[in-house]
Amino acid sequence: YITTIVAILGTTISPYLFFWQATQEVEEEKRRGKKTIAQRRGATPHELADARLDVNTGMFFSNLVMYFIILATASTLHRAGTQDIETARQAAEALRPLAGDAAYVLFAMGLVGTGLLAIPVLAGSASFAVAELFAWRAGLDLKPRRARRFYLVFASAMAGGIALSLLGANAMRTLFFSAVLNGLLAPPLMVLVMLVGGNRKIMGEHVNGFWLRLLGWTATAIMTAAALAFFLTSGS
Repeated sequence: YITTIVAILGTTISPYLFFWQATQEVEEEKRRGKKTIAQRRGATPHELADARLDVNTGMFFSNLVMYFIILATASTLHRAGTQDIETARQAAEALRPLAGDAAYVLFAMGLVGTGLLAIPVLAGSASFAVAELFAWRAGLDLKPRRARRFYLVFASAMAGGIALSLLGANAMRTLFFSAVLNGLLAPPLMVLVMLVGGNRKIMGEHVNGFWLRLLGWTATAIMTAAALAFFLTSGS
């Protein structure tokens, strides 16, 4: 159950979101004509308000959806004794009591929708992280010939996912352990985010206030405690 807690936390505060959120803010500023770093320095009150609304709305609905996924799964699949789903076909079969013959269509629509969201976010996050590490030109608004290495990482990430499927990897188990990995990688990144957010030399007048520091460090402590508990209990 400690591993499951780490996985849930890892899907809630995923490290790739730190890269995706930041890079998308830059991408939007580029589309507004701010091509240089000097032009993008700082943020207007309107931009900060938009970002706050974006993040708060996303957090609310993502956690609301997650809660009802857990609730619906527990009250249907777990209650019926279906506790070991390893393939997409089994997941679709599990929906049959609820959706009848439309179960496959319903599940396929969910997979397509998830894929359309996951491909740019997950593959894009990896591409942006690697490109920023090596100072490569990056951006989804750039044509492939202007950012070859960025798109090469993007394509490699997609190819890796396809390869896992073709090699017969257990999709559900892979998703679960990728969430665990996210939960283990998040604490050090959260510490860095909190240190930067609380540094007045970096943030200026936008430094974190009392409640942001309290909530942020509390979340960091919880994530760290869960990761430590995982390592302490994984050998037992």
